[in-house]
Amino acid sequence: MTGQLEPTPGPVVSPPAPPGGDGRSRPTTTAGRGGPPAGRRAARSKLASRRNRSGLLLLTPFAVLFVAVFVVPVGYAVYQSLFRVRRSGLGLGPPETVFAGLDNYTRVFADSAFLTAVGRVVVFGLVQVPVMLGLALLLALLLDSRVVRLGRFFRLAYFLPFAIPGVIAAVLWSFLYVPGISPLVKLGENAGIEVDFLSADMILFSIGNIVTWSWAGYNMLILYTALRSIPPELYEAAEVDGCSGFRIAWHIKLPLLRPALTLTGVFSVIGTLQLFGEPMVLRPMASAISNSYTPVMLSYQAAFGLNDYNFAAAVAVVLAVATFVLSYGFLRLSTRGSS
Repeated sequence: MTGQLEPTPGPVVSPPAPPGGDGRSRPTTTAGRGGPPAGRRAARSKLASRRNRSGLLLLTPFAVLFVAVFVVPVGYAVYQSLFRVRRSGLGLGPPETVFAGLDNYTRVFADSAFLTAVGRVVVFGLVQVPVMLGLALLLALLLDSRVVRLGRFFRLAYFLPFAIPGVIAAVLWSFLYVPGISPLVKLGENAGIEVDFLSADMILFSIGNIVTWSWAGYNMLILYTALRSIPPELYEAAEVDGCSGFRIAWHIKLPLLRPALTLTGVFSVIGTLQLFGEPMVLRPMASAISNSYTPVMLSYQAAFGLNDYNFAAAVAVVLAVATFVLSYGFLRLSTRGSS
């Protein structure tokens, strides 16, 4: 004996086994491992459905108005263009509406007045639209430059002509075109220059002047707003590199203005094909303006002058299709090469 007590071995107590029956530890699994739980997915689906319903609810007023003022009139015009009025008994019998198929469209493209009117507005647009957009771009660049003072005043002054309705603007300018009361004509006579703004050679330029005066400020405001959205850090970096104001405008501002110029160009093309108010106001004073001077005036004369609503509807449909094609073509040509 050594005099020391040795520990008596006791029973070995094992830790409690986890539930499972075999005493082995098992990992706890959750439903839908690798993704959100089913409850969370259902909540997200419900939220997305609620957002879709809210979006459709907000779009409903626009959709109703779009269908009421655009789809229905266009559809009705197409329907009317497929019929014609026929009178029996050498034109003395009661009118009868019969199906005509594409006869009205054949009449439209065979009408020399329609082809002349279309050619006239195309030539008008080829000259007036670039001049107007160039003037609007120049004004927008000037207002965006640092050398201009009283910028708010000039923005309002340039935009003010657009606030005047087109018919009233045509009436105002007519007083400046009529000989005898026009200060412009009198000023030219005093300088030895005789100009007749309402003659056959000048009337198209006179109409273009009214349109440019009315819409240049509107296009200027769109371009100026696009210029103000350009980050000023680009200008500062260009100035650090030694770029002048002209080079900044040419290499930075103009490329970034391409979408805004495309937008104003499409609007201008559409407005050119719809030319109506200005020549209609000047027609009583200018013998060079006929009832079919523009395609819209031709349609107006056919409907309300000759009571040929079916032919007028065909002219309107052809003009609508031409507007779409030219606008789409201009849009594709303007955006070619852009990413």
